[in-house]
Amino acid sequence: MTDDARRRILERLKRVRRADVPLPGELPETIVFDDPRAKFAEMLRLVGGTPLDVADRDAARAMLAELPVVRQAKQIVSYVPDLVPGTPELDTADDPHALAGADLAVCPAEFWVAENGAVWVTDRQIGQRVSLFLAQHLILIVPGSQWAMQMHDAYRRIGSIDRPFGGFISGPSKTADIEQSLVIGAHGARSLHVVRIG
Repeated sequence: MTDDARRRILERLKRVRRADVPLPGELPETIVFDDPRAKFAEMLRLVGGTPLDVADRDAARAMLAELPVVRQAKQIVSYVPDLVPGTPELDTADDPHALAGADLAVCPAEFWVAENGAVWVTDRQIGQRVSLFLAQHLILIVPGSQWAMQMHDAYRRIGSIDRPFGGFISGPSKTADIEQSLVIGAHGARSLHVVRIG
């Protein structure tokens, strides 16, 4: 493209002015589930995750010790070492590339969302945030009492959180872009367990 053609295109774009559109007002509270815990479990299963509910940390520790993804893991990154001990050199790794061979990551989460089975995770207690995506299997530990009914509630809640990194995780990684064939673990964890404590 010549400089003259570029200049003409940019001048034409400057002349095109769309009318300002006001932002939407406050959204009403529209979704209320009779049993938010059951709705979360239903939605998480729907997207390929596994919900697990336990009464306390002792019960969580015992239940996690029996999970096949924990028993079979050789390289574990654990930011919740009182529940699942990690491989020491991975738990304290400064270089995110060191986690490339992790079989399992066990990470704390902040709250769960009933509407879609999502869990809000930040880097508040996670040493390497890539552990959420590099490990073959992912276990998220979240307080059962910390939840939001729907995503509108969740966004209002995270609006006050000042962290460099945060994201919603719902189910294992998956894609159906190639020949519309569903592939689990295409770009991240092949399985997701969400453990709600309490």
